[in-house]
Order: sequence, then structure tokens, then C-alpha cells
Amino acid sequence: MHATSIDLTLLDPILEEFKEQKGAVIPILQRAQDVYGYLPKEVLSTISKKTKVPISRLYGVVTFYSQFNLERQGRHIVRVCDGTACHVRGAPQLIEDIGNALNLKPGSSDPDYKYTLEIVYCLGSCGLAPVVVVDDVVYGKVKSEDIIEKLNELD
Repeated sequence: MHATSIDLTLLDPILEEFKEQKGAVIPILQRAQDVYGYLPKEVLSTISKKTKVPISRLYGVVTFYSQFNLERQGRHIVRVCDGTACHVRGAPQLIEDIGNALNLKPGSSDPDYKYTLEIVYCLGSCGLAPVVVVDDVVYGKVKSEDIIEKLNELD
């Protein structure tokens, strides 16, 4: 998405909804990210101007909470757990295999923005290790070939 294609008017209903609420920075950012898929500079700048919240504070919130993204994400978010249980049950190989199959490095998206590969360090499902979450669907006791097949089936 280039700056010229960002429709900033999509922020208007969000800002209108929270205009009377002091300290509603996080819900505003969450809603904006839901609309745009991430938080581009132009969106943060507009939120700052219209809410009178300093841009530095917005960046502080966005960089503190891992739920926020400053970079465009793929349509499908692939999170591979590399916490202790998952690590000892094969997560490093799983990460390598998924990365090779999708031509991705952890923390990046493919050029078509179909996939984003993220490494996380606990999903709270240690009994299912290794665990992969794809678009909020949890897969446990994952084998590389099975998850790669599922990923290739996604639109």
C-alpha cells in the first residue's frame, strides 16, 4: 500500500466514536489497525493531529505493544512458537521448513503479502508442542509437511 492509496477518511468514524473519551489511544489504534491492516505513518500522523495526542506518544504505544504493526502484514499471519517446549520438540526445524517453503525469513512478509511469518515465544499450549497459529487457528503437534500443505491451500 503506497501513501497515495491510503484513504484517511476511514479514520473519521473511529475518531468520532472516541472523541469524548480521554485516554482512548489504544482502542483508536486497534480500530485503525483493523481498518488498514497496520499503522502507516500517515495514519498515525492523522490520529495525532485529530486527537491532539503527540505522535511520540502514539509511537511509544505502538512500539511497546506487540499487537501493533508499523509494517504491512500478509493476509495470512503464521506464528510459530519457539518457546521451550516447542523448541525442544522441533520448532527450529519447523521455522526453517516453513521459511523455505514460503521463501520467507522470520519477521517478514512475502512480496505479494500473502504470508507473514512470525516467531513467538509462548502460545500457552505446551502440551501440543510444537504449535503453529495461522490466522488465529491453532495447530498442535505440527509436522512441517502438514502445515506447509495447509498454508499452500490458503487463498
